[in-house]
Amino acid sequence: MAILTKQDIEQLSSIHSAFCISIFIPTHRAGKEVIEKLDAKALKNELKAVKTKLGKEELSVKEIDDLVHPIQQLIDNTGFWRYQSDGLAIFLSKSFFKAFTVPVRFEAFNYVANSFYLSPLMPMFVGDGSFYLLTLELEDVKLYEMTRHSITDVIVNDLIPARLEESVGYDYEEKNLQFRTQKEGYGAATFHGHAESDRARKNEITRHFRAIDKGLMTILNDKKLPMLIASQDYLFSIYKKVNTYKHLQKNHITNDPVETDKFLLHEIAWEMMAPVFDEERKEKIEAFKQYEGKGKTSSDIKQIVPAAFHGKIDTLFIENREDIFGIYHTKKEKVEIRKNLEKTNVSLLNMAAIKTFLQDGKVYLLEKDDMPNPYSKINALYRY
Repeated sequence: MAILTKQDIEQLSSIHSAFCISIFIPTHRAGKEVIEKLDAKALKNELKAVKTKLGKEELSVKEIDDLVHPIQQLIDNTGFWRYQSDGLAIFLSKSFFKAFTVPVRFEAFNYVANSFYLSPLMPMFVGDGSFYLLTLELEDVKLYEMTRHSITDVIVNDLIPARLEESVGYDYEEKNLQFRTQKEGYGAATFHGHAESDRARKNEITRHFRAIDKGLMTILNDKKLPMLIASQDYLFSIYKKVNTYKHLQKNHITNDPVETDKFLLHEIAWEMMAPVFDEERKEKIEAFKQYEGKGKTSSDIKQIVPAAFHGKIDTLFIENREDIFGIYHTKKEKVEIRKNLEKTNVSLLNMAAIKTFLQDGKVYLLEKDDMPNPYSKINALYRY
């Protein structure tokens, strides 16, 4: 299974050929749809439509069959369909073939032109912002960098004490014999014994967490990513008092990390962080409305395409399931609109999306009513 990256988008956008085929279908992870091979049937339907389009290009039946053979092989590969996510994106030309299984649900769609159609992939790269997850236990600490679609271990073993004993000494249990920790449910802790013993234990944990924070700050000092904690409630209450990382989230995951698989933690973490990252989209829409008519926005495709090529676009909003076809003359920086997709033209919305994305702009596919300016199929918020 190929994981989609920005480098893949760059590679795909660089390919130009007489017949570049892009196919998108929704897929299923399990259930009746998989058993009944509905995903394979969906791809078969899109392939049939593609072959009809190719047939109008004066290609022989053999030439068409040879070109689409890799897709036909996927359709016939029973094992391939057992390991799907939410969507499948396929890109094929005479000298190139790649299929991406991605956690984005597509509407079934195909495109045949002299370049690939990539804008349906843009949701993979917006609203999936990076953040840290720190799993906090007295005997084990782990740091992950996550996005909506990925989880990566960050090696911190050489920077922080892994166990409480490393921070307070190996005789800490003997010093506090009256202290007991009892896990209840997801790991609630109760303290038993004299008040002095309880305070001593909390002081030890505080020292341990302070050492962890100091170690983490050697790599997090200049970072700005949000950090979420997964720990028992009483540990979080102690850690947040010694934390010096400015972007620690106020809420935390209460599941005991010992009892929870890291991939389930990822799912829970994203559910908590999604609203945080959606704020950026809302802020960009508000910024567009604020600056509209003041020279820092545009809803004119003839202005937006050249701006995308110049890296001028901060955020691009494209109406979902809509398109504008035409030709862009790069030397003259002039856009010509065409009514339909033809051999000599392309999707201008797709072109603007790719150029914006590759120059670190954000690209959002929105429903008409959610567009900042719903009277245009494309809106751009400029950097300057």
